[in-house]
Amino acid sequence: MNMAHWLARTAARAGGTPALFHGQEQVADYAQFFRAAQGVATALSARGVTPGDRVVIFMKNVPEYLVVLYGIWICGAAAVPVNAKLHGKEARQICEASGAKLAFVTEDTGRALAAFTDLPCIDVAAPAFADMTASDPAQIAPRGPDDLAWLFFTSGTTGTPKGVIITHGMLAAMSLAYLADVDDVHARDGAFYMAPMSHGAGLYALVHVLRGARHICPASGGFEADELLAAARAMGPLSMFMAPTMVRRITDAATKTGDRGDGIKTIIYGGGPMYVADIVEAVDWFGPKFVQIYGQGECPMAITVLGREDVADRQTPGWETRLASVGTAQSVVELGIGDAEGNPLAPGDVGEIMVRGLPVMQGYWQDTAATSKTIRNGWLMTGDMGYLDADGYLTLRDRSKDVIISGGTNIYPREVEEALLTHDGVREVSVLGRANAEWGEDVVAFVVAREGVTEAALEAHCLAQIARFKRPKAYFFTDDLPKNNYGKVLKTELRARLKEMYDD
Repeated sequence: MNMAHWLARTAARAGGTPALFHGQEQVADYAQFFRAAQGVATALSARGVTPGDRVVIFMKNVPEYLVVLYGIWICGAAAVPVNAKLHGKEARQICEASGAKLAFVTEDTGRALAAFTDLPCIDVAAPAFADMTASDPAQIAPRGPDDLAWLFFTSGTTGTPKGVIITHGMLAAMSLAYLADVDDVHARDGAFYMAPMSHGAGLYALVHVLRGARHICPASGGFEADELLAAARAMGPLSMFMAPTMVRRITDAATKTGDRGDGIKTIIYGGGPMYVADIVEAVDWFGPKFVQIYGQGECPMAITVLGREDVADRQTPGWETRLASVGTAQSVVELGIGDAEGNPLAPGDVGEIMVRGLPVMQGYWQDTAATSKTIRNGWLMTGDMGYLDADGYLTLRDRSKDVIISGGTNIYPREVEEALLTHDGVREVSVLGRANAEWGEDVVAFVVAREGVTEAALEAHCLAQIARFKRPKAYFFTDDLPKNNYGKVLKTELRARLKEMYDD
């Protein structure tokens, strides 16, 4: 089934229901939303886009995002959402890897992409896009559950983009698991998009379309705590996805002003470690409005869930330990812990987290080697380490990869290192995460450099190569990097150095 059918059904039964908002201004009801998406589909077909083709969405959070997404699906193509914070060069790499026919952009992302590629770009604020939405309405192209719907590129620790094949069937399973395990959705609800719609926040749009809820893009285009609190008072009930660091910031903002978050229905958090003290304080202030999920691009938003009752529980013996977990398996997956060979381990034993089920990817885009390494005997080997207790609660023990998670966004040290190594004055570099109370982690670099290289020069070099949020926040110049007998840099020793610096 094509996921666009959910939009068509909602438009048919409740076409006058408010659908798309920019701030507090309604820009479309469901009938208008569906009609605009049908027009985009017709226009895409006229431009040579056929079922199975890929179309990039390199846009900030605006209402047109969903019109574009559903227009792509109606014509049978697949969306390639790209984080709007990426550098134009990085976005071009994804465009090329996906073989995209064209890209939809907002003004700023369009400029960034145009500097590095001649891929046709359509600015959703331009008259040409309005003309597309007014095209004759297209019929929904047939798509099966195994057909590509969403091609999600994640760099991985190698820095080389890998495209996760997310199918229509995976999206349906993930969305139905939301209703079964995470939260219910009603037409009166509003989905508030502060986190990037290219990631989890956008995936959660689908279940809200199914139930005919409102879709609200903040006027700021991103996360502003005061804006959220004001929107909740005026437009609630609102539900949203947050990184743990965003939960910390919204709690700080609300306690400072005495705002209890009236109008906030549900805050789903994930994408990084949540400190127990932070979630305890958030629940104490806002009440039982929080749900935690754990997922990966390879099994989007659908591995485990820690429900609002567990998050708010302060009576059950051992509740602190349970609150430090990421919950139990969602309804549509089977969860396991395996050793290095994938053999199952007993409860309490730490090993690699494995998952299989309907929302697990088929594989990586045009990368059979990476697929065979990650999918073994039907199990997705997540690369994350953890253990299951006797009640089925999963606790993450460590990341087996060196991914830095800053503000809920993955930053891969290898790609930052490679960018720095293109500077003529850099001989060696090692990048790692440093604890940060606001963002969870930030990026720092240990650099072996030639004489005369300055922090300012490296900062300018990074800004020309990679997205601003990935650049190191501190540089530590050193004569050499600690290495083992095989020449591998010992990041554990560098982390110990960092600890000594900040403990003194």
